[in-house]
Amino acid sequence: MPKVSDDHLAARRGQILDGARRCFAEYGYDGATVRRLEEEIGLSRGAIFHHFRDKDALFLALAQEDAERMADVAANQGIVQVMRDMLAHPEQFNWLGTRLEIARRLRTDPEFRAGWTQRSAELTAATLARLERRKAAGALRDDVPTDVLLGYLDLVLDGLIARIASGHTNENLSAVLDLVEASVRSPASPGLQAGTTSADRWDRPRS
Repeated sequence: MPKVSDDHLAARRGQILDGARRCFAEYGYDGATVRRLEEEIGLSRGAIFHHFRDKDALFLALAQEDAERMADVAANQGIVQVMRDMLAHPEQFNWLGTRLEIARRLRTDPEFRAGWTQRSAELTAATLARLERRKAAGALRDDVPTDVLLGYLDLVLDGLIARIASGHTNENLSAVLDLVEASVRSPASPGLQAGTTSADRWDRPRS
């Protein structure tokens, strides 16, 4: 039997994750039954669970994929840019509304909670490191501990995810994120001037 190439395996894995993302977004975690996953992905359950042990493993793989992407943005451009990306492409993140649905499992299922925490730790670490660098550079307010700033931004992120999941996104949310940026910026750091674009905001890397 010919050996399946790594490219083929990667493509199949991507197909499964993309379909699962759509299925979780439309039906929620509990509603994303194996039958619906088969229909949305276009593969049999045998093919799907050849790559992923079960639905939990598939769900957590999506969490890992998003965490890696968001951590890369957070490390280089800040967590607020992660939120701006969510606003620009809500269809890529609306499956995260299932976070509300799985809150009970996060409280009562230690194994599931450990898997979720492991995958979100990378984003938290990247955000914290970015905040500490910006504070050391004098760009962030120094009257609030860094871990408190992190908690504040996490709350905003959770609220944004809830809005995206409910389909309530509008232009005002971009202005809200401008306010969030201003609220954590050091008073000594220059604010946004008239005509400033998003590329010039404080949380983007400087040349």
